[in-house]
Amino acid sequence: MRFHKYHALGNDYIVLDPADFPAWSEPSREQIRVICHRNFGVGSDGILWGPLPAKEGQCALRIFNPDGSEAEKSGNGLRIFSRYLWDQGQVSESPFAIETLGGRVQSTIREQGRLITVALGRVSFDSEQIPVTGNRREVINEMVTVLDQDFAFCAATIGNPHCVILLPEINEQLAHRYGPTLEIHPLFPRKTNVQFLQVIDRQNIRIEIWERGAGYTLASGSSSSAAAAVARKLGLIDPEVTVHMPGGTLAISISPDFDIMMTGSVNKVGDGQMHPDLFEVSI
Repeated sequence: MRFHKYHALGNDYIVLDPADFPAWSEPSREQIRVICHRNFGVGSDGILWGPLPAKEGQCALRIFNPDGSEAEKSGNGLRIFSRYLWDQGQVSESPFAIETLGGRVQSTIREQGRLITVALGRVSFDSEQIPVTGNRREVINEMVTVLDQDFAFCAATIGNPHCVILLPEINEQLAHRYGPTLEIHPLFPRKTNVQFLQVIDRQNIRIEIWERGAGYTLASGSSSSAAAAVARKLGLIDPEVTVHMPGGTLAISISPDFDIMMTGSVNKVGDGQMHPDLFEVSI
C-alpha cells in the first residue's frame, strides 16, 4: 500500500493513487482517520485520492480531510497533487486541468515542480453559493457572536466555504479559541473554513487559519485566496498580494472579476509503504 507525502508551506498531504489500491473504490472514513493520525498513522492534514478519470481535462481529484469528511477544493492540495503528477511523469510544463468537487482548475508547473501556479477559480460572496443562511445577498461586514465575542465577518466561496474576520492584530490563539465554534456555526449549513485576517499594507496580508475538518493549519491556498479576495472587495489591497501564514507565503493575483491565480512552493517529503497493521487501530 504505497503512499507519497508532500507539504506545501507546512500543510502536508498524502497522495494515494487509486491504481495502487485495486481493492478500494475509495478510502473509508475509518481508513482516512487512521492514515492521517499523527500518532497512529502516517500523519497528514488530508488525503489526495487520484488521479481519477475526468469528464474534462487531464484528471480528477478527490480530497479528504483528517476527520474523514470530503473537501470540495484545496489550494495547497492541488499544488501538491500537481507536483505528484509531475514527479510521476504524467504532466509536462504545459498547463493542464484538474477536476475537483469545487470546480475545474488549471495548473502550471514551474521550476521543475518546486513552484506551481494554479488558476483556482472565481471567488463569490453570494450567500446561496457559499452557502450562508438567510435571504440571498453578498455576505459583507455582517455580525456573528462566537462564545464571548462579537465579530464582523465576510463570507466567500472559491468552490469551498470561507468565513473571513478582519482584525487589527491576529494570533494563533484566536484561531484555536474561536475557529472550532465558527466552523460549525448555524450560519454555515455546510460548515466553513475560518480565516482571521490582518492587512499589513496594500501588498501584504497575514492570516491565521482554522480549516474545516482539519483544525488549525499552518497554511492554506483556498484560505489565502478567500482572505485576499475579501480584502480586495473591501478596497484594502491591490490586485497582487502576498499572503503571510505561519508556514510561509503565497502570491495571489486577483482579477477584476475576482478570478484567483495562486503561486507557491511544494516540497516532497518521501514515498513509503503502509503496513496492514496500521488499520487494526480504530480512531
